[in-house]
Amino acid sequence: MSMLYNVVLVIIVLALCYVLFSYKKIKGMKEGTQEMAEMALIIRRGANTFMKTEYKTIAIVVIAVALIFSLFVEKTSGLTLILGAIMSSSACIVGMKSATYANVRTSNKARESLSIGQTVKVALLGGSISGLSVQAFGMLGLLIILIGWGIDHSSRGSGFLLSLECNASTMRITTYSLGCSLVAMFNRVAGGNYTKAADISSDILAKLRHDLPEDDSRVPNVIADFIGDNVNDIAGNCSDLLESFVATTAAGILIASTVYAGGGFTDSAYSSAMMYPILLAGGGLLSCLIALIIVNIIKMGDDPSKELDKATYISAGLTLVLGLLSCYMLFSKVELSSSFVLGWASPWACAVLGIISGVAIGMITEYYTSTDFKPTQNLALMATEGEAFVITKGDAIGSRSCLYPVLLIALSLFVSGKLCGTYGIALASLGMLSFVGTTVSIDAFGPIADNAGGLAESCHLPHKVREITDKLDAVGNTTAAIGKGFAIGSAAFATVSLIVAYVGSYSVGEPVLNFASFVVVAGGILGGALVEYFSAVLTDNTIDSAKKMADDGDKLLSIPGVLEGSVKPDYDKMIKTATEEALRKMLFPSILALVIPVVGGLLFGVEFIGGLLVGATIVAIPRAIFMGNSGGAFDNAKKFIEQERLEGHSKGSAAHKAAVTGDTVGDTRKDVVGVALDIFIKSMSTVANTLGGVIRTFTIIK
Repeated sequence: MSMLYNVVLVIIVLALCYVLFSYKKIKGMKEGTQEMAEMALIIRRGANTFMKTEYKTIAIVVIAVALIFSLFVEKTSGLTLILGAIMSSSACIVGMKSATYANVRTSNKARESLSIGQTVKVALLGGSISGLSVQAFGMLGLLIILIGWGIDHSSRGSGFLLSLECNASTMRITTYSLGCSLVAMFNRVAGGNYTKAADISSDILAKLRHDLPEDDSRVPNVIADFIGDNVNDIAGNCSDLLESFVATTAAGILIASTVYAGGGFTDSAYSSAMMYPILLAGGGLLSCLIALIIVNIIKMGDDPSKELDKATYISAGLTLVLGLLSCYMLFSKVELSSSFVLGWASPWACAVLGIISGVAIGMITEYYTSTDFKPTQNLALMATEGEAFVITKGDAIGSRSCLYPVLLIALSLFVSGKLCGTYGIALASLGMLSFVGTTVSIDAFGPIADNAGGLAESCHLPHKVREITDKLDAVGNTTAAIGKGFAIGSAAFATVSLIVAYVGSYSVGEPVLNFASFVVVAGGILGGALVEYFSAVLTDNTIDSAKKMADDGDKLLSIPGVLEGSVKPDYDKMIKTATEEALRKMLFPSILALVIPVVGGLLFGVEFIGGLLVGATIVAIPRAIFMGNSGGAFDNAKKFIEQERLEGHSKGSAAHKAAVTGDTVGDTRKDVVGVALDIFIKSMSTVANTLGGVIRTFTIIK
């Protein structure tokens, strides 16, 4: 097994070398005019300031939680929790820094070349740094734990002060995942508040109060919006999908260990079952690396969507092939349990289900949110009737879009469970995330293109340049929506895997959660209500911050010379306001996901928490899909009108203003609530897995 670990380690090193190469290549490109360079520097400094300030708070929370685990549960678990936080933070910081260099260079490439294909390449190269960092850093930390400590299902942990019941190997893996979850939750909550408060307030000021163009540099909130694209859509998304990727890989290992402890595997089959998630993830990383290199080398045409789709299909296809070879190598010559219905190919078949589900969910999301299809086009048409029609139609699109992704997830879970038992469910989850490097790369393309378009307008570049960046921005909106759909779908798989692992940790034999029990039902009802409460907290925080930023922005615009363009507004003051508002309001919702399973479990027991996790998941998944897809449709309906594709209507028309209202509603949905819900349920499931033994021992009401 050590040789196979070394093979995966080599793949990780190769991926990180390519990340370094791409980063240097991006930095070596020209930034453009002096105004472009100055504006890009403001964005870069603002993003860095926000991240530094945020990570001071994150560091305090991570160290405090790590100390609790090391003192009272298992000595090394605090170190692995910190390792998870470091790996997640590394991917976020590398991704965000690369994006703040790639944005202006993408805009300049459009200015110099007037070529869509060449401009797409720059934005995707910047995005690939984020994508490969997510998968490489996530795997690197897990591999350090496996090589350093190994896996022993019979090991018992001991803390420095107390020794609460736990398996030391399990605790190291779950706390590593928990470290990733902590960073993801803080990044999504704080980043979402920052970017959407800035975005909504800039829309209110520019489009509604002062009738100025979008991304007009006279509006100080616009620069905060540019920064927000990086701290949320790049850093937040990196930490989100890294956490999902780590959680599913960990769940596969934990379930294999649980089944082995119950007598389901021979020793050789157990070793293979433990190794397959690592090889599948490693093969996926290699596939992503190859696909992104190919797409970077070949000549791109004028249809950005097709060029980006190539990377996805190459990654998925290669992952299928490498996953099959790994499965044959590990399982073809070992004695397997009867739960492997297709014999040695069963694990691979489950992974295939996850891969197909991931690609299909992306296609469904694209249909409901892209300007190329009827739902968004009809929503734009409805804008001619006013705001009420826009909101009602957008809600209907969001609700309608929930069925097929949820059906795909349900079918994949059902079939994978039939093919390979609970282990198969974890592999289906991991299959969906096995090529996450490419998925995040394409998703990161969106905010880079969005920033590039904003810079083109705020720096007064020629109209032809703006046409190119607008086209990339519209595609970027769709790729971002697809990325959100993928994140939500992967969260569903990851959470189910974690719930199965959690229930399996206290069940005898096959994991069983009794839904006829009033305790489980009570937990389920509360779990669903908590999702709604969490959504309300995030929405209130964002709208309150947006109102304050809009009012502060109005004061800055009232300074003589700002509206006339002869005096630059105080960007730093607005950036400071956005940062303070986001960080002030991030702690409560972030801690909520960590406290609920602990308090509920200690009061009412392990079955209550099992019900709570299931109830929260059932409510959160369609809710998050609704939020993401309705928000994406609102955004692109506005873009559809701005591109003058709705006959007789363009920027500034009544239909456009109605669409702007819809976009403002959708902003909080897709970039704050929808993206945070998946981390909310994953974080609660991770905490439950980590502290399952403690909950069983110290339940108050039995």
